[in-house]
Amino acid sequence: MSRAKRPVNADRARVRDWAGVRMIVVAAAFGLCWLALWGRAFQVQVLMGDELAAKALRQHQAVEMASGERGRILDRNGTVLAKSVVCRSVYARPLEVENADRAAASLAKALGGSKAGYRTRLLSREHFVWLRRQVGDREAAAVADLKEPGIHLVDEYRRLYPGGHLAGQLLGFVGLDGVGLEGLERSFQSRLVGLRTSFTVGRDASGRHLYLDGEDAGRDVAGTDLALTLDAEIQCMAERALEKAVSGWGGQWGGLMVLDVASGDVLAWAQYPFFNPNIYGRYAPETWRNRLAMDALEPGSTMKPFLVAAALQDGVVRPGDVFHCEQGEFTVADKTIRDTHDYGDLTVAEIVKYSSNIGASKIAEKLGAERYHAALSKLGFGRKVGLPLPGEARGILRDPGRWYPVDLAAAGFGQGLSATMAQMAAAYLCLANDGVLVRPGLVAGDHGRDGRVVFDPAVARAVMAMLTDVVEADGTGTQARIKGLTVAGKTGTAQKASSKGGYGKHYAASFAGFVPADEPAFLVICMVDEPHPQHYGGVVAAPAVRETMINALAYLGRLPDPSALALAPDVGSGDMGAGDRDEAAVEALALAGALARRTRTSGNGVPDVVGLPLRRAVEMFAQSGRVPDIKGHGRVVARQEPAAGRSWPKGGVSCVVWLADIENRS
Repeated sequence: MSRAKRPVNADRARVRDWAGVRMIVVAAAFGLCWLALWGRAFQVQVLMGDELAAKALRQHQAVEMASGERGRILDRNGTVLAKSVVCRSVYARPLEVENADRAAASLAKALGGSKAGYRTRLLSREHFVWLRRQVGDREAAAVADLKEPGIHLVDEYRRLYPGGHLAGQLLGFVGLDGVGLEGLERSFQSRLVGLRTSFTVGRDASGRHLYLDGEDAGRDVAGTDLALTLDAEIQCMAERALEKAVSGWGGQWGGLMVLDVASGDVLAWAQYPFFNPNIYGRYAPETWRNRLAMDALEPGSTMKPFLVAAALQDGVVRPGDVFHCEQGEFTVADKTIRDTHDYGDLTVAEIVKYSSNIGASKIAEKLGAERYHAALSKLGFGRKVGLPLPGEARGILRDPGRWYPVDLAAAGFGQGLSATMAQMAAAYLCLANDGVLVRPGLVAGDHGRDGRVVFDPAVARAVMAMLTDVVEADGTGTQARIKGLTVAGKTGTAQKASSKGGYGKHYAASFAGFVPADEPAFLVICMVDEPHPQHYGGVVAAPAVRETMINALAYLGRLPDPSALALAPDVGSGDMGAGDRDEAAVEALALAGALARRTRTSGNGVPDVVGLPLRRAVEMFAQSGRVPDIKGHGRVVARQEPAAGRSWPKGGVSCVVWLADIENRS
C-alpha cells in the first residue's frame, strides 16, 4: 500500500513546485511593471516636470493684451473732433517661435518688408517684440492664416480726426504708442489715455479662448472724453475767412480767434497754414506749432485801447482832452515817431479812432511807466493766460525801471513789448466785460470770470465807445462794418523787429472786433503775419473779422431783421465803392431772411430751409423725425421739396434739398 502512494505524492510535489515558480514569475512581472510605472512617474513628475508643466500651460492657457480706447475730443455740441478706431497690430513672443526662418519668410510675404529684419526680431531673447503696428484688414487676415507659433495679433486704437485740418494745431496729434505728442492731446494725455493691460484666459481642446468672469468685457481701461468750448461750425467759418486773408495778401501765417464775451469760451481757434493731424508726419514741425499761444509778437496799435483805459482810470486824461500830434512826425530821444497822416490836434478819442502813434506816445508819457506797466500787468501781459496748452508763452513786459523815455513812448503804441494772441484776447475781454477780468477757456467748465476789476465800468464803456468810432465813424476799421449792426474794434499794424537789429520792412496786421458794439456778445481777433503789398490791419485783417462775424451770427440765428440789412447803407471805404456789390452782406441778408422765414413757418408743416446752411437744415428736419435727401454741392440750401408749410409726405416719400454756393443761388 505504501509503495502505491509514493508516485502520487511525488507528482503533487512537482505540481506545487511549478505553481510557486508561476507565482514568482507573476510577482516579478508585476514588480517590474510597477517599477517601470514608478520610474516613468519619477521621470515625468520629477525629471521632466517643469518642462511638461510649461507645455500644458501653453496648451490650455493664453495671454491676451487689451488696450483701452482713448477718450474722444468733442466740441460744445458733441461733434467729434478726435476719436480712436480699432485696428490690428502684429507682435511676436520670440521664445514661442519654433522656426524663425520659416516664420520670417511667411511674415515678409504677408506684411511685406525684409525677411532678415523679421528674422532678427524673432531670434531676440525678449519676451515681446512688435513686428508691424496698425496694419490693414487684409494684412491682419494674412497673418492670422499663417498660424505660426509665437506670432500674434492684437487690437489697438488708431487716432482719427474726422475734421481733417479743423483746429489741427490746437488738437495736436497722437503717436503710434498712443501718447499725445502735441496740443490738447499732449496736455490731457493722462485724462484721455486708455490703459494697456494683459491677462490670461483658458483654451479648450480646439484652441478657442474661454473667458471666465467677464474677462473679455469687464475691464475698465477706456480713457475719458474731453469736451471743448469750440463750435465746429464757427471754427470752420473762421478757418475759411482766415485762409482767404492770409493767402489773399501773401502772408506767412495767420491766426483768428472767436470768443464768447460773457463766458470767455473760445468758439474758434484757427491757424493758417492748416495742419492735418491725421497725416502729421507729412508736415514740417513748425507747422505743428500752436502759434496763437506760443508765439509772442509786438501787438502794435491794438495796445492803444489799454493805454487809454489806464490813463482814464488814473484820471490822467479825459476823452475830450486834446494832444498836438506834430503834423505826423515827432522826435523822442533822437528816435522819430511817425503817423500815417499829418495830424494836428486830436482828442483822446480821436487818437484811438485814427490810431495816432504820436498821440499815444504823449498819453503814455503823461501816464508814466509805473502806472502803465501796472495796468498791463493786471490785464495779464507778461504772464501765461493759463490755457491747457504746452509751451504757452509769457510774452515780454520789461520792468518799468528799465524803460527809457523812448521805450515808454513806443510801448504806448504797442512796440517794445510782446504778447500772444491769447493774451490780447483776454485783455479785450476785460474791456468788453466792464473792466472785469474773464479768463478765456478751451475746456468746458474749466474757466470763467476771474472777478478782479482792472477798470471802472465807466472807463471800460468810454473806451468801447471809442472803439465803436474806429469802425462806425470813419476811423481805421471801416472795413469791419456790418449792415444793420454796430461793430466796435481796433486796428493794429506792427512793424516787425529785424534780425539785424532795429525794425525791418515787414509788418504784422491785426484787428480785434466786437459785435454788437453796445452789448458785445462776441470778440473776434485776427492777425496776419507779413502781408503784402498792403500791411494795414484795417485792410488785411478787418475783412476777415467781419466775414467771420456775419457767418457766425447767421449760423446762431442772431442777425437782425432782413429789412434792416436791406435798408442799411453800403460800406464805402477802402477799395470798396458805395455802389459795389458786398458779397458778405448779400450772404448775411439771405441767411437772415431764411432764419426769419423759419420763425413764420407752421410747426406742423415742412420747415422753410431755403437759404440756411446745410447743418441747420438737417437739424430742422431731424427735429421732425425726417432725414432729407441731399443733392448738389455747396454751402446753403437753394431749393427744397416739398415746399415750406406743406404737409409732410406720406408713404415713405423722401424730402429733398438741393445745395448751391451763395453766389449761384437764384
